[in-house]
Amino acid sequence: MRKLAVLIIALTMVTGCTVGPDYVKPDVDIPDDWRYSIEDASGMVNARWWEQFDDPVLDALINEALVNNKDVRIAAARVEEFAARVDITRAGFYPQVGYDGAAGRDKTSLAEGNSRINDSYLAALNVGWELDVWGRIRRATEAARAQLLAEEEVRRSVILTLVSTVASSYINLRSLDRQLEIAIRTLQSRGESVDLFQTKYEGGVVSALEVAQVRSEYEQAAVRIPALERQIALQENALSILLGHNPGAIPRGKTIDDLMLPQVPEGLPSELLARRPDIQRAEQDLIAANAQIGVARSQYFPSISLSGLFGYASDELSNLLQSSSEIWGIGADALGPIFTGGRISSQVRATEAVQRQALVGYAQTVQTAFREVDDALISNIKRREELVAQGRQVAALEDYAHYAQIRYDEGQVSYIEVLDSQRRLFDAELLYTQSENDVHAAMISIYKAMGGGWVE
Repeated sequence: MRKLAVLIIALTMVTGCTVGPDYVKPDVDIPDDWRYSIEDASGMVNARWWEQFDDPVLDALINEALVNNKDVRIAAARVEEFAARVDITRAGFYPQVGYDGAAGRDKTSLAEGNSRINDSYLAALNVGWELDVWGRIRRATEAARAQLLAEEEVRRSVILTLVSTVASSYINLRSLDRQLEIAIRTLQSRGESVDLFQTKYEGGVVSALEVAQVRSEYEQAAVRIPALERQIALQENALSILLGHNPGAIPRGKTIDDLMLPQVPEGLPSELLARRPDIQRAEQDLIAANAQIGVARSQYFPSISLSGLFGYASDELSNLLQSSSEIWGIGADALGPIFTGGRISSQVRATEAVQRQALVGYAQTVQTAFREVDDALISNIKRREELVAQGRQVAALEDYAHYAQIRYDEGQVSYIEVLDSQRRLFDAELLYTQSENDVHAAMISIYKAMGGGWVE
């Protein structure tokens, strides 16, 4: 017993040995700044960045989506699953205690045709404990914990994508609403022109050609309306699913013209990308892969376990718990490989290859993140420039339509000039509204590319 106690103490003292490489955060090439920035930034945004658009209806829709969206609920359940997996792996650190109870009866044949009935009863506790001498359980727990954190980043990514998608879908819906208003207003105006020219034609003032020209412009506006109504219905249905309920109507708040458009702070530090869920997940995947190398290498060494048994055994139930019926045992086992046909070395090579893949994947994720941020910043600036230019174009075409109508009334030009100016103005107004949506979408892309905002 003393020798066994000494052995246990010695094994416990060496359990600090852990095979396999310790994780070291890899160096990546990080740019000092971005290709574009915005001057005279109005300030910093908070974590609930969608509130910067200043639309209570949008805020309520996003809150509803965060509660009811099915993808978010699935992601949350997966986090709980992986948290349980960590506990399962970590349980190997501790002794495993069980119990055993048995009762039996058998018959033994004796000489001269006699027999004997034997009863047996057993009640015992058994203990088994694998000593983590080489760190296999520690490395496995390290890998499981990293997988849990990676899954948490997946959940964050789902939430970030959900919020961004709800915001962009809602703004696109308001853009379609505005385009539909423009189309209906234009259709009403052109309908009045059709009635007027039909009256003039019947009075012999204008030709059938001019009536056909006016009617063609009317139908051009008319064909836009069902197309826009279809897009609005489809957008509402898609947004409804994001909110976690069946397709249906979506409440409206501010018009797209009234939505606030936040500015991007100047000089965004590259370190902000560290908050991106995909980068965090890639690093946790790398940590897990690194730990799995230690799990594989630990198979080269013997697995050392302690076992113990204490209980009672008797051939009579009434004597089962008597001291004379006590049984006990204690022991230590060492089980290790001698020849495995290359199985262990192959497993080590496989885990090392997985670790190299995770390392390259981490670097690739970081590079992709920098590209997405730079793309979003460039798009934001250029979309705003396009919107300003298109605003000037709309103003110029409004003047063009106004003066064309005056010159037609004075008899200086044909009505074709008026129709041309109205057609171009109609298209420009629709394009301007689409550009408003593109500007807001570019801003949302910056939030998403940065991982959700710019708050410490």
